Amino acid sequence: MEYINAFLDYLQLEKKYAQHTLTSYASDLSQFQSFLIEKYQTDDFTEVNYPMIRQWIVSFVDKDLTHKTINRKLSSLKTFFRFLLKVKAIEVNPMLQHKSLKLPRREQDSFSVLELQKISDYFEDSSFEGLRDHLIIELLYSTGMRRQELIDLNLTSVDFAQNQIKVLGKRNKERILPLLQTSLGLIRDYIKARQSLSPETRKLFVTQSGKPIYPNLVYRTVNTYFKKVSTKEKLSPHLLRHAFATHLLEKGAEITAIKDLLGHSSLASTEVYTHSNFKELSRAHAAAHPRSLRREEE
Repeated sequence: MEYINAFLDYLQLEKKYAQHTLTSYASDLSQFQSFLIEKYQTDDFTEVNYPMIRQWIVSFVDKDLTHKTINRKLSSLKTFFRFLLKVKAIEVNPMLQHKSLKLPRREQDSFSVLELQKISDYFEDSSFEGLRDHLIIELLYSTGMRRQELIDLNLTSVDFAQNQIKVLGKRNKERILPLLQTSLGLIRDYIKARQSLSPETRKLFVTQSGKPIYPNLVYRTVNTYFKKVSTKEKLSPHLLRHAFATHLLEKGAEITAIKDLLGHSSLASTEVYTHSNFKELSRAHAAAHPRSLRREEE
């Protein structure tokens, strides 16, 4: 446990990782330690070799965990052993040759323009919670920010003079996002309503009792509203981020610009939207091209 605590202190104090990330690392490493004790009667991480880690992977496969979940846990382990190497607790990283499990290609989905138009009929801007919920959905879609980035916004994040908002992304990387005039007007109305609550926190988004909002509130807000207009099974905040990128791409925006707006570290993360958009373009091409129509007539 000594090494785990030192590792978590390193991530928190030096790398400035978020609390939910630290909790995830702690859980993964605790699980691995329990596995070592049960399978090999040791909790000494300096004795670990790759065959032990392979057995841990096998145990997850037997439990029908998805490759994505297994890869996340192994990523925690990989980072942990890099730390042990850094502090000279080990001489060789046992995960040096490890390759992530392959993931099936996942079809991306997003809310349609029509769904986003329809949902405007259900906003109740006459109350504080109605204004807040409207603004939550507005910012997620008009800026493409992540759910946690939205939660972390402060009152000072909004620059009304420059029509922009400062977002704190992954690894504490800041980026500046432009704001639409409709978004700015909604923010002004919301802040005016927020003042009547006299919240102590400087967070932009708060509950009716004046406390900062939390992940499940954002999820519930998106889910509640879009259930009224969408038949999709999964109605998550991420679909608004996806809609933001997809609709920009459809309107001719450069993928490199979309990458910067989303806060992706590499273009590969953004290119998933081109695959999704290409599928729609292929359908349109097949439906509208003269040669395609001629073949159907024949």
